[in-house]
Amino acid sequence: MLKISIAKQTIELAGKTYRVSTAKAGASTVEDSGGTPTGKFTIADKIGQGEPVGTIFDSRLPVGLWDGTESSEDLILTRIMTLDGCEPANENTLQRYIYIHGTNQESMLGTPASCGCIRMSNADIIELFELVEIGETVLIKEDDE
Repeated sequence: MLKISIAKQTIELAGKTYRVSTAKAGASTVEDSGGTPTGKFTIADKIGQGEPVGTIFDSRLPVGLWDGTESSEDLILTRIMTLDGCEPANENTLQRYIYIHGTNQESMLGTPASCGCIRMSNADIIELFELVEIGETVLIKEDDE
């Protein structure tokens, strides 16, 4: 099971911890809130297998390669794992296009800065992508517990 802590800005899996960036707007399951949803989810799909590091995705399709420059643009890079909510409050997550994905803003990891998704470094998303299967349980909590 993947455990994501909004308070700690981390993902944990099998004793390994990765730094992430969740939503600047905080936790929310409301559509168009810009918040990271909380609760229980599953990995609905894995996108990007075999694509080069830094592949830019638009509408879940590869459209080019990132040049390595950090910018304020919120790029979805390298790999995508889509999240499907398992509870009434978060069942809109898949339709909100909330992902775990690589980012062009790696210096922001460890701080809330995303538009709702869970951002990871490009190296970490590749590692995690290989460890996680479709259907894997994901738990996103707001607090440290």
